Amino acid sequence: MNLPLVILIFIILALVLMYNSLVAKKNQVDNIFASVDTQLKKRYDLIPNLVSAVSKYMEHERSLLEDVTKLRTQANNSNLSESQKIALDAKMSKALGSIMVAVENYPDLKANENVMHLQRSLNEVEEQISAARRAYNQAVTDYNNALEQIPTNFMASAMNYKPKELFEISESERQNVNVRELFNS
Repeated sequence: MNLPLVILIFIILALVLMYNSLVAKKNQVDNIFASVDTQLKKRYDLIPNLVSAVSKYMEHERSLLEDVTKLRTQANNSNLSESQKIALDAKMSKALGSIMVAVENYPDLKANENVMHLQRSLNEVEEQISAARRAYNQAVTDYNNALEQIPTNFMASAMNYKPKELFEISESERQNVNVRELFNS
């Protein structure tokens, strides 16, 4: 075998390996996002039960319940992009957290078996969503790294691959919880 042929075979092999690596990383991100989406769907399916269980007790928080219902309706739109779903998830997490805090202010509601079951179910789904977000963020980080690192960045550019967005918490969720305020309310 002559040297130019060996070099050509090596270059072709390197290009194929880079291509396959990028495709695998992109597909892994898509697959994990689908599992996040599945967990979010479980959460959205629980919301009507939660709203109906707490609505009779929480007349003062009616606007909060209406907001959660509106967010759920938006989430059921199949035309949302990944970034829109990520933003909607952040809003929904905040709203559900507010409902759970409000539930604590109603002793009869806290004792209600249906509400307690719904709270446990939501907590379980939130833990699953959190785990799925971590897996998604790791896959996105690997994918985005491949888009920026040499030599795969050249192949990614040729394939028109774009960076993906991470799930991030909002600025309000980053703030420390005022425990004294929780006990005084």
